[in-house]
Amino acid sequence: MTPAARLAAAASILDSIAQGRQPAEVVMKAWGTANRYAGSKDRRAIADRVYKVIRARARLSWIMGGREDGRALVIGSLHALDNLPLEEIEALHSGDGYGPRPLSKQERSRITSVEGELPGWVAAGLPKFVVEDFQKVFGDDWQNQAHELMAPRAPIDLRINSLKTTREDVEGELRAAELSPEYTPWSELGLRLAAEPPPNIQALEGFKTGAFEIQDEGSQIICALVDAKPGTTVVDYCAGGGGKTLGLAQSMQGQGRLVASDVVNKRLENIRPRLERAGVEAELVLIGQNGGGLEALNDAADLVLVDAPCSGSGTWRRHPEDAWRLTADEVERLHGLQTRIMSQAAKLVKVGGRIAYVTCSMLSRENEDTAAAFEAAHPNFKPVPLTEDMHAVATLAKGHTLRMSPASTGTDGFFFALYERAQ
Repeated sequence: MTPAARLAAAASILDSIAQGRQPAEVVMKAWGTANRYAGSKDRRAIADRVYKVIRARARLSWIMGGREDGRALVIGSLHALDNLPLEEIEALHSGDGYGPRPLSKQERSRITSVEGELPGWVAAGLPKFVVEDFQKVFGDDWQNQAHELMAPRAPIDLRINSLKTTREDVEGELRAAELSPEYTPWSELGLRLAAEPPPNIQALEGFKTGAFEIQDEGSQIICALVDAKPGTTVVDYCAGGGGKTLGLAQSMQGQGRLVASDVVNKRLENIRPRLERAGVEAELVLIGQNGGGLEALNDAADLVLVDAPCSGSGTWRRHPEDAWRLTADEVERLHGLQTRIMSQAAKLVKVGGRIAYVTCSMLSRENEDTAAAFEAAHPNFKPVPLTEDMHAVATLAKGHTLRMSPASTGTDGFFFALYERAQ
């Protein structure tokens, strides 16, 4: 493919991403399957352009007069990110072959005009309502938090299954595969790999046999903080893909009762092969939207983990396209859902038992506000202060709550709050 044809392809992919809800990587893979003439170098160049544009979308749209179509954003990226002069941009838009059509008078005018000072939210590369929340939560550090959240190429973290192997043995396997793992700074079970070049982890024998799983270090820390004990009754209330279910099972060392529940049966079915591969067990329970299905466990659980549905804003460094799909109204809807789920899950906790609230969100409405709503509605649940003897990361905690982020811990963004039922 010519450089111009690659630009046209990137613009088309960007439009497809904007028009749907699928992750950018899925859209790009589908494009590659449908356009097999594109070689590996072509696909890599196109993907790099797409991600560069998504991460700089606010600035590029601003430059192009508010336009958000793929063509405009790509043109803006050539000017603002690649620093190409007008003549080179025009040469790439000659309309020849499979390249993009020539620049319009308006497009030419936009990339030759002076940008001026960008509004803070545009410079940060995040929606305006998100930046306003960051400023409230992080104060003077908000720009650093925003930059790291949208930084390219998040690492790939692995969690070692200590029931089957050691971190040293997995490190050896990875190095034999010509990879360069590093120990994660916070999790004693973690190994970290660079995102480039993307390693084919699932092809390794250790992954196939359950010696390790792909899991961000932040999730590993959550599992360590909840501290599921052997011989206890533990409920993973919103199990999702089952990553934390596996972590809880590992902490319980195969002793006790572990229940993973969700409102979507397909998610639960996807957990089964992961449990088998890891060599652990859990009961899988489909629950209703009102929490029905777990009544037999009311007042019986030693620990309930609520990894609540959320915006996923803590993972925007991996999925930057999701930043532009989120609205303030959706965050408000999620806050209401989280509050209801916590009330449902609390019924399962026995006196002296604990409930942990978790999101992979960076937004206060889903985090502190939901925690505060739970506390106000459930005075019989007392906050449990997070201390360093629970985990080293607790030095960053504020009482019973903890925020993790790419800027503060080098992990995805997470929020954690812990409570104990007093009566």
